[in-house]
Amino acid sequence: MHISPFFQELRSAYQAELDDLSFDSEGQHVLHKRLAEKRQAMTFLLQMMDLNPEMVAVVLHQAFQFNAPAMMDHLLSRDADELLSWDELSDSLHIAPWAQPMVQTALSEPTGAWFLTVASALEYMHQKPMGAAAQTARTDADDDATERAHAGPEDEEEREAREREEAGNAWMVEQGFDSKE
Repeated sequence: MHISPFFQELRSAYQAELDDLSFDSEGQHVLHKRLAEKRQAMTFLLQMMDLNPEMVAVVLHQAFQFNAPAMMDHLLSRDADELLSWDELSDSLHIAPWAQPMVQTALSEPTGAWFLTVASALEYMHQKPMGAAAQTARTDADDDATERAHAGPEDEEEREAREREEAGNAWMVEQGFDSKE
């Protein structure tokens, strides 16, 4: 699958945004709390949706279920000015009931449909590991899971956050950067 440079750049920015929201300065997992705060400020955040859609898209984290992966894969191959329309795309996904009011708020903005298309693509990429880097991260995560099984139970969100960070690190290595480890 080919991912356009537009979505490649946004993917890493979206992941970084989620990572920044995940933990406080003491290392406590606070993603749900911070997402709730951002969701309360969505009307204000919409001012940034044209220039920094990844910073606003996090309010819709886990809002979409994708019924047509092939359509989403096709969307990821397109650049910012040639995206599928929201009307065309929205029929191929399910929007969580809690997110419906935020989707309607976004649609009331002039570029809201474009933003929702981008937000759904970012969430799709977040939910679907991509390429060899994802396979490397998955293997590393499996090794870590074995180690954790001997260490005791762990919060599911902390595990997911660590796996996302590992996948991001693997992707950066694949792009030619040094490993963070």
